[in-house]
Amino acid sequence: MSVESGDSPELLAAAAPLPERRTRLQSAWRALKKAPITAWFGLIVVGTYVFVALFAPLIAPYGEAQVVGDQYMPWDNQYLLGTDQIGRDMLSRLIFGARNSIGIAVLTTALSFSIGGFLGMLAATLGGWIDQILARSVDILMAIPQLIFALVLLLIFGSSVLNLILIIAVLDSTRVFRLTRAVAMNVVVQDFVEAARLQGEKLGWITTREILPNILPPLIAEFGLRFCFVFLTIAALSFLGLGIQPPTADWGSMVRENATLINYGDITPLLPAAAIALLTIAVNFLVDWFLHKASGLKE
Repeated sequence: MSVESGDSPELLAAAAPLPERRTRLQSAWRALKKAPITAWFGLIVVGTYVFVALFAPLIAPYGEAQVVGDQYMPWDNQYLLGTDQIGRDMLSRLIFGARNSIGIAVLTTALSFSIGGFLGMLAATLGGWIDQILARSVDILMAIPQLIFALVLLLIFGSSVLNLILIIAVLDSTRVFRLTRAVAMNVVVQDFVEAARLQGEKLGWITTREILPNILPPLIAEFGLRFCFVFLTIAALSFLGLGIQPPTADWGSMVRENATLINYGDITPLLPAAAIALLTIAVNFLVDWFLHKASGLKE
């Protein structure tokens, strides 16, 4: 549709977004076509995991906690990956484990970024004694090994999913705080931030409109890396019995529950471990590619 020179500004504004969206999609597709094989591998693997997690009830042949046979039945046409220690289908547990493990890890990482990112920008923007109190508090928390601290807190408050998310998010937010504060410190001294302050803009405007857009690339890359660490932490806690509790399917607890099969040469317990490793590798490949694109370096 053509726009005449006499058309109103409202009509011009309404007609503009569609070409802009097309341009963005085209540039994104061009970037994907130039992406290395590792980035494509990561994208395909992550997309497959997300698809399985979203449609787990439709894909899984049996229910998440449904007992369908005897203990430790071998692989066959009915049970493609056999059964576990109480007769649940391992393939179904793996599929539902994708939903639980990935979903909880994403929620935890998002919460840790909300806490750490907000406090990091607040410390960098305000400075002074607020910055010192927040920075020293984070240093104290980071001095304690995260896994041990999480184990102690889960023993005290219980191993519910809510406690698991809150405890890991708070502990992991210390790493997000340090990165956010470091990159925001380089932005708050820029002239456009000082100009916003002189214009009387409020703290919320300065942080969300002036600082945040200029520190997004490293934060997005850090989100992928922190997701991997959170994902592995939840799996480790579940393996130790203090993470996601049964009968909820979780890859970490599935390794522990079926570990005795390794003594008989059965690789079934290694399947959830392989699922954890494959997702971690794929996310790291995507993060590496994004960091390379954000840096502006040529191939």
